[in-house]
Formats: sequence, C-alpha cells, structure tokens
Amino acid sequence: MARPDDLHTYISFDDPHEQRTWVFDATFLTSNWNCIWGNGCQGILDHDAEALQQGCCSFGAHFIDDADVQTVVESSARLNSTQWQFHAEAQDGGWTAIDPDGTTTTRVIDGACIFLNRPGFSGGEGCALHSAALTVDERPLDWKPDVCWQLPLRLHEDTDAHGHVTSTLREWKRRDWGEGGTDFHWWCTESGDAFHGSKQTYRYLRDEIIEFTGLEVYEMLVKQLEKNRSTPVPHPAVRRH
Repeated sequence: MARPDDLHTYISFDDPHEQRTWVFDATFLTSNWNCIWGNGCQGILDHDAEALQQGCCSFGAHFIDDADVQTVVESSARLNSTQWQFHAEAQDGGWTAIDPDGTTTTRVIDGACIFLNRPGFSGGEGCALHSAALTVDERPLDWKPDVCWQLPLRLHEDTDAHGHVTSTLREWKRRDWGEGGTDFHWWCTESGDAFHGSKQTYRYLRDEIIEFTGLEVYEMLVKQLEKNRSTPVPHPAVRRH
C-alpha cells in the first residue's frame, strides 16, 4: 500500500498538572527545519519574491488580543529612526490598522509590514523589532506580535464535553492561512530548501515551544523525542526534495 504523501508521526502524553493531553508533530520537530529568511526564502506572494526579502511579512500581522498589541506598543517605543526605516511614518499615522472584520493588524506600507526594514536600509534589513531585541540581548519573541514568533508552529486546542483539553502543536501549514494560503507561490514547511538547519527543530525553536507548553512539558517532550534519535518519519518536504 502506498504511503500517504503527507505522512507525519505524532507523540502524545498527559499534562502532569492539568486536564490536558499534549500532542506533538514529531516528524516536524525532529526535522532540521530552520528559517531561511534572506537565504532562499521566496516569501508568501503569488510569485517568487526572494529578491524583496519580505519573508512572511508581506501582509500586516494579525494581533491575537489586547495583550498582544500592548507588547508591540512597548517594544516599538524603544525603536528609533536608525533602527526602524518607517519610524517617521509610524509617528505620523500610527503603526496599526483595522481589518474589515475588526481585527487589529500592523500597518502595511509599500507592500509589506511597517516594521519590515527593506533591502538597502542603513540600519539593516528585516524586522526592526527582531533586530532591535537582539542588539540589547533580549528575545525577539518578547518584542514581536504573537503570530510573528509562533510561525512555523501552530497550537490547536479542542475541549471535550468533560472539559478535557487536547493541545496539538504542529507545523503551520499552508491551509492555516485560510483561503489566501492557496495563492502562495511557496511555503517554507513544504520546501526541502528549509530543512538543512544545524539543529533539530525542537532545539532550534526551544524558546518558542516553551512559550506554548511551559518548561516542564518541553522537557518531557525532549525526553520522548530523544528515546529514538532517528526521525520517526522523514518530513514530506525532505522526501520530495
């Protein structure tokens, strides 16, 4: 029988303190996925946009809640014009926008997020929030909108009739973007080009996973993943590459 094209291995265990079962995409987490922004990332437009170096910043970041917005209120106030290409525009017109559905997003300027410094900017290319956090030896995930540091991880939670929660942490797939995801020319977790990192993904994204799970659950995850040092199932993007 032929193996499904998108076959993944998952592991699960119960949370030691809550009515919760954790489910993890072991195939993705034991792969060598890494972010290749500026090093082959083709972006999320409907054509190869590697030269633009926008990554997944071509659209405004959608905020999850008020606390998420407040994180960026505080971090953006620490930026100056040498670090942030569109600092003046943000001072004049703000850095947020409202989607037709009422969701607060980061503002889009010249075809990308207002926080994205473009190629040639003297202060450096890429996310101004990310870069500025690194210069003061802080974690970029503490400065950025939640969706920006969560990618390419996605946490999905279901609660049954008895209040038991099943939390599934997996790779962010094209479908998770909704209808717009079908228009992407390229998506990184589908491309073998993004699976050549020096660390396995559960180590590479350690801080991000801990933000989702807490340290104790993360350490339980590591123990289970390292019982078998080989990848449970090679990632589909690697098999197809």
